[in-house]
Order: sequence, then C-alpha cells, then structure tokens
Amino acid sequence: MFAFSLTLPATRVAVLHLHPWVVGFGRPVIAGMLAAVLLFATGQRPPARRYWKSFALVVLGVVIGVPVLFAWGMQNLPSAHGGITLGLLPLATALVAALRAGERPSKQFWMASAVGSSAVIAFSMSRGAGKFQVGDLILLLSVLSSAVGYVEGARLARVFPGWQVISWALVFGAPLLVIPLIFAIRAHGIDAPPQAWWGFAYLCTVSQFTGLFAWYKGLSLGGISRIGQLQLLQPFSTILFSVLLLGESVTLSMLVAATVVVASVAVGRKAAIEVHYRTSQAPNTSESL
Repeated sequence: MFAFSLTLPATRVAVLHLHPWVVGFGRPVIAGMLAAVLLFATGQRPPARRYWKSFALVVLGVVIGVPVLFAWGMQNLPSAHGGITLGLLPLATALVAALRAGERPSKQFWMASAVGSSAVIAFSMSRGAGKFQVGDLILLLSVLSSAVGYVEGARLARVFPGWQVISWALVFGAPLLVIPLIFAIRAHGIDAPPQAWWGFAYLCTVSQFTGLFAWYKGLSLGGISRIGQLQLLQPFSTILFSVLLLGESVTLSMLVAATVVVASVAVGRKAAIEVHYRTSQAPNTSESL
C-alpha cells in the first residue's frame, strides 16, 4: 500500500514534462522487459492454457488500462486530489471479488465501504465546482481497471507466486504497447528533466512491477475484499508524499474526506466476509479459472 501511495505523485511529476501517452505506454513496456529477464533467469515455463483468460483480464486491467488511464487522468489533477478519488478502489475491488472470486461480504462491510465511497464522491464534486472534472472520470475508469486486474491477479496467485502473476501478465501485454509507444515518442519526444525520469523509473520498477509481488500474494491469502480495504489508508499516504515531494497544499476538505474514508476501514476490516469457492475458484485447482 505504501509503495502504491507514491504512484500518483510519481505520475504527476512524470506527466508534467513527458506526454501522458509516453508515460502510459512506456511504463508497462519497461516493466515487461524487467519481467522477461526475471522469468528467463529463473527458468519459468509459461502458464497452462486454462489460465490464459484470467491472465488476459490482468493484462487489460493493470498492464494496459491502469498505466494509460493514470497518466491521462493525472495530467490535470493534483496528485493529492487523485489519491482521494482512488479511495473508491476498495469498494470496486470488493464488487468484482463478489462477482469473480466467490466472496460474500456482510451488510456491515458494504455499509462501511459505501460511507467511504460517498466521502470520496463528495470531495471530488466539491473540488470540481459541484461536478466531476474530466480527470476524475478518467481516474474512475482506472479504478475499474485496477479492480478487475487485482481480483484476477489474486485468483491466479492462489496457483502461482505473486511475482509470476504480474511478470507473465507484463510479458503477455507489453508487446502490444511497443508500437503505440514508438508513435508517442516520435510525436511528443522524450526531453524531460531528471525528476521526471525519476518519477517514470519509480512507475516502471515499483508501481508496475515489484509492488504487485506482495500485493497479489496478500490478496490471495487474506481475502480480496478484506485486504483490499487497506487501500482506504492510501489517501493519507498519498497526501503526505504529495506535500513532501511536490509542495502541494492540503485543504480542510481533503482532510475531512480522508478521515471519513480511513475511518470506514475500521468497520470494514471487522465485518464478516464469507467465501464460496466454485471449483474454478479453489486454490491450486486443476480446473480452468
């Protein structure tokens, strides 16, 4: 969670000088190269065909959707603002987990998530003069992409180590983005100061790659909905890093929204969550996911 808290500030720093398409396409391409080296060095064999559908969803969610939408949305939003908008991610993850992973959170869980999500929506509307900004809508699409990628990755992590899940997803998906990246570089260039490249490097190595090693494993072991609630703590971390690294200001509305969002995790973490595995959802199953 702390690793991902720097994603929005790093994205903001990068897209201030590099075009969002260069950042969005370049992030998974570079991470894919690192993943290919790691898989080759450890002698891993490609996953069986029965897992390809789930890997395809991870590719669409966290390899293509998230980096492109993050870079696009953060072009015009302060990272602290974006951090609270993404407070909707735990609720979205729980919804997808109920549909795809057989998890059945209690009413108490849904109520706590709804309160936190309402605070996020109210904050976004207040910052946008009573309406969503375009950047908010783009980030909401990235929330959906993240939720799908997280849930499918967690399901795969019941069978594969977390690092293999994201590594294979990157190897499968990154080649699809090479040509768009080339066109983006030719159209917009890559001239940028060192701080932009440091932000880009963090996105490639941590946000897109190593940060997901433990995240997928944690989701698969502790329950997708329950562990996903930890991301309600992310707004505080993102705001802190935005202030320290980017000099952004913290408003009262930010603190109020973040307090409500984070408070809801105390209730959500204690709420009951039942898990009903179908044959295709059981850990280490030989059936198709």
